[in-house]
Amino acid sequence: MKTSGAEILVHRPRLHPKSSLPDLDEAEAFFASAAGVPRVILLSSAAAHAPHHHNPGYVSESYRSQGTNPVAEAWRELEARFAARLPQAERIVLRPATVAARDSDDFFCRLLSSRAAVVPPGYDPALQFLAPEDLAAAVACAVEHGAGKPGDYHVAPRGALSLRQALRLAGVRRLPLRWIDRSGWSHYLRHNWTVSGRRIETELGFVPRETSAEAVHAAFGRDKAPAAAEHDDFGLDAGYIAAYERTLFRFLYDLYWRVEVQGLENVPRQGRAVLTGLHRGFMPWDGVMALVAVHRSTGRIPRFLIHPCLVKPPFLANYMTKLGGILACQENADWVLGRDELLGMFPEGIHGAFTPYRDAYKLGKFGRDEYVKMALRNRAPIVPFVTAGSAEIYPILGRLDWKWVKRATEWLYLPVCPNFPFPGLPLPSKWHTRFLEPIHLERRYGPEAADDPAAVRAISSMVRARMEEALHDLLRRRRSIFFGSIFEEAPRAGETSGGEQRE
Repeated sequence: MKTSGAEILVHRPRLHPKSSLPDLDEAEAFFASAAGVPRVILLSSAAAHAPHHHNPGYVSESYRSQGTNPVAEAWRELEARFAARLPQAERIVLRPATVAARDSDDFFCRLLSSRAAVVPPGYDPALQFLAPEDLAAAVACAVEHGAGKPGDYHVAPRGALSLRQALRLAGVRRLPLRWIDRSGWSHYLRHNWTVSGRRIETELGFVPRETSAEAVHAAFGRDKAPAAAEHDDFGLDAGYIAAYERTLFRFLYDLYWRVEVQGLENVPRQGRAVLTGLHRGFMPWDGVMALVAVHRSTGRIPRFLIHPCLVKPPFLANYMTKLGGILACQENADWVLGRDELLGMFPEGIHGAFTPYRDAYKLGKFGRDEYVKMALRNRAPIVPFVTAGSAEIYPILGRLDWKWVKRATEWLYLPVCPNFPFPGLPLPSKWHTRFLEPIHLERRYGPEAADDPAAVRAISSMVRARMEEALHDLLRRRRSIFFGSIFEEAPRAGETSGGEQRE
């Protein structure tokens, strides 16, 4: 390759047809020929971020994924050699999402070009697909506007779609089967590796034109109709929730735990809010029942922040994601509240779920009061809610501190309950939930108050006091763990808090 006199070079590495990994030898030859060129652009891949259940989603260029993966390591090695072989050049690394092209040797392109795809059962991660025209536009933008702005840039499309949705758009039959995979690509079919394109937008002014769904349909769609379905960036599936509300959730809510709720009129019918609750019962059923209560009353689906251990195992990962769960972090909270949605969270975190039964109705530490900071930064009211009865479904009588359990599950302990792990069914306690009046922080504080530790502590103490008072009132009214109503005018199942029968 002759490069003498060139001012700028762009290199897209060749992929090995079988492994879909970059050809490092071919890249080395290019780097050697590019010595002395002032500016060089390397097309790497978003796959340089190893998929992992701790990845919060839409990660920045500086994020370092946990764990190792041979695919990610290959792309990282390519980038490392690029930096080492061309130290004097002004280097830009573009990391595009999967470029949707039927003739590509990329793993996902070959998957979507087939008639049937073998995928790991129990997982349905969010994926990003970039139209070839958008990649070409990103390269042109880097050439025209990237001078003096070296570094790494993600090239990510607008929106994401789940693996199952991508296969459906491409007309590929999904075969959920386990298989031995030493290449590392199977991990990309399990856990999150979506990236944020914020940097290239703010610094170079590039925004892709097509969504992931449009790119997949254009490259692999087997029909002529455009893809018009709505896709949630984190995998929430309203149809999935509706199906469970007609079956399992209806049984649990109305018949098994006989949940009665007071104060649903305090949940906003529109606009953002932070629902702050009490997490007990070891399993995340209290969050699910709160979702059902809010959805029945308002038609809105709260997005709960969840611990990574809930998306690590198969099937549970699929279940929590489709219910709208997203990994707990400030960026994800901002995403929810920035869309004027309801954010649900438990300030005690995973520690609350493992509270011994003797202390089940004593509020623990609220961590670093991040929920207050989230509300302040986004000017959202806080709506506290408490539940009596959820602690009894798995009453924790003891806790075993076994390291192998922590490694395998990321639980704090192995709980010892009369019904866990065998037979494992939750007990049919009677649940009572109360949503308290909203605390409108936005009327008194500005977003800058999130950086004031004294203000954050004062607000958290106030919220905690209100929750404790309400919880003690529920326990004072309760006469039995398994029977009886404690609200004078508790709405019947299927009714709103105002007594109006829903259709």
